Amino acid sequence: MSEVVLDVRNMSVALGPHLAVKEISYQIHAGEILGVVGESGCGKSLTSLAVMGLLDKKLALSGEILFAGENLVGMSEKRYQHIRGEGIGMIFQEPMTALNPVVTVGEQVSEMFLVHEGVSKAEAMNRAIEMLRQVHIPYPEKRAKAFPHELSGGMRQRVMIAMALACKPKVLIADEPTTALDVTVQAQVLDLLEELRETTGTAIQFISHSLGVVSQISDRVMVMYAGQVVEIADVNDIFDNPQHPYTQALLDTIPRVGVDIKRLPAIPGSVPPLDQRGDNYTFRDRCPELFDHYTQLAKQRNEQMVRGY
Repeated sequence: MSEVVLDVRNMSVALGPHLAVKEISYQIHAGEILGVVGESGCGKSLTSLAVMGLLDKKLALSGEILFAGENLVGMSEKRYQHIRGEGIGMIFQEPMTALNPVVTVGEQVSEMFLVHEGVSKAEAMNRAIEMLRQVHIPYPEKRAKAFPHELSGGMRQRVMIAMALACKPKVLIADEPTTALDVTVQAQVLDLLEELRETTGTAIQFISHSLGVVSQISDRVMVMYAGQVVEIADVNDIFDNPQHPYTQALLDTIPRVGVDIKRLPAIPGSVPPLDQRGDNYTFRDRCPELFDHYTQLAKQRNEQMVRGY
């Protein structure tokens, strides 16, 4: 097994008396892609912002986030600025809002080299153009002079990837990088992330609503519900033999080729707001009948597997 590059231990994020993320723990190994799935409001993006040290000051962070032998929780902002970019990079959800609309994309990528490596402006721009080439943006010298609104959604996302990878981070957090992209461009972005993982050895924390996308790109999958990790396992185990009722409910909502059904299954209700969860809130509180049904199914599958062996 490769080395652990990110080790999150009992991390919680609180808003006043309410826990938005509750005592989660997970590890990411070098060169691994960890998929993170769950409905909106489950704490996926909040977890990533906590790792990046970008939480709103109203939120309280506790636990441990271990990276390169250091605990990032409580680290000074000055020191954290060196970790961001050099150690941990992030691709944000919507590139159109993450990129500065009045600065060319070349300047935005080159800023990574200016800030973190202290090179000259000319050297920084040359390296920025090389990064755009590395993420397969055609005519990178020309595109470097373009503003974000002059690029397609797919190209803007590639610019974000170039920025995140500019200083060769050990960990890349990709927060729904394929959102709002058409299927063809989505496939290109996924292929690019896999290629970069193989060529650079970067570990990736890949956040997505799409279980199909996660199954395609991930080595392991972490399922979150209401700020908690309910299941984490190898990608094949998650899809072939899910254990937690919430994981099973999510998988049943995926359309399947060749299966003729009148109505696609859906999970009733939604993830409740923080002030309506209670201290011991679980998926069972939302869907008791569904919870019991899937618990029984998992038990039957496990018994069949034991008999099969």
